[in-house]
Amino acid sequence: APLFLLAGGPGQSAIALYMSLAGAFAPVHRDHDIVLVDQRGTGKSAPLYCDYPDDWLSLEDALPALQRATADCLRKYGGAVRYYTSSAAVADLDAVRESLGYAAIDLYGVSYGTRVAQLYMRRFPASVHAAILDGVTFPEQAIGPATPQDGERALDLIVARCAGSADCAAAYPQLRQDLDALRRRFGAETAALTLDDPSSALPLKVEFNRGMLNASLRFLSYSSAQASLLPTLIHRAAEGALAPLAAQAIMTVRQIGGQLASGMQNTVICSEDEPFFAAAGIDRAAIARTYQGTDQLDALQEICKLWPRGPVDADLHSPLHSDIPTLLLSGEADPVTPPADAERAARGLTHHRLLILKGEGHGQVALGCVPRLMARFLDTASPEKLDASCLSQHRPTPFFVSMTGPAP
Repeated sequence: APLFLLAGGPGQSAIALYMSLAGAFAPVHRDHDIVLVDQRGTGKSAPLYCDYPDDWLSLEDALPALQRATADCLRKYGGAVRYYTSSAAVADLDAVRESLGYAAIDLYGVSYGTRVAQLYMRRFPASVHAAILDGVTFPEQAIGPATPQDGERALDLIVARCAGSADCAAAYPQLRQDLDALRRRFGAETAALTLDDPSSALPLKVEFNRGMLNASLRFLSYSSAQASLLPTLIHRAAEGALAPLAAQAIMTVRQIGGQLASGMQNTVICSEDEPFFAAAGIDRAAIARTYQGTDQLDALQEICKLWPRGPVDADLHSPLHSDIPTLLLSGEADPVTPPADAERAARGLTHHRLLILKGEGHGQVALGCVPRLMARFLDTASPEKLDASCLSQHRPTPFFVSMTGPAP
């Protein structure tokens, strides 16, 4: 069966995702066609790009600025933005399958793409040979309220992993204290910086504030490769050298911003998630204690006051019960879709296997022997018989113990 590759986060192009990870799919590609389907509203499929201010920019009145950016985007695209939901995407996906003449297909979805994959499994079970879910959301989940606490958990695991590593612990014996000091300092305080622009190397003036600290901690928690920099950057920032940490945040946000169609993301969140926030029992006090706080949640709710809601399947958030062979992949320190989410999704899957990679973050497709495991799974569609012993040799990326790299 061909492998249909679905997008990652809502607003991300499947083609762009594949281009960055093509090597990981090479073992699959030896015996399977790979079909890239840009979800409507992404890539070059009528993309919905909005111009939002960076999270950390100091705006005297941040929420009105967010409202203006949202209104500007809606003026550009109109009320048709409501027709970019997961329900529409699943119908599009099956139309592509049918037009290409495939009787049955395999699915690979990562992050939000696992929602699309599970909805397709629900709607068109006879058309799915097998599915790979990587960085798994579960159908009942309203994405958003749990993210700050999931991010805090991942950051704690990264700090604990450093403490458990002889080289990292020797280099940064006070890492937790350094981190706590930064979080206390950049509650209300800000610092003016001039640094070399990560893109142009020209002088760039920025204000290091709570938003920039939060963005750097969040984005550098996404994978063990990125997290390998965190102890060094946190320690240097605590000593007063804030520019390296700021540069990493700026570089990552620019990269993501260039790939993300935020209008399509708004349609998904405002139609499929935000209406269910109240039912999720949000504990704002607990969220406020995390490093991310309630900022992102408040921003989403502000956007959704203006953004039109689109068509959503009535059973989108119902548990999925399926006997389709499914391989679930999860990172122990995933800051947005922790292993507990994959375990929740697996409850209704009678023919599945869950693999958790120790110390890893969000998205396992390119790590260690996972590419070979995916190829073997798709060849056999027998998750229970999959020999995953190669993962016992996998180790997360070692921590940098200086700006030059890990210990020898």
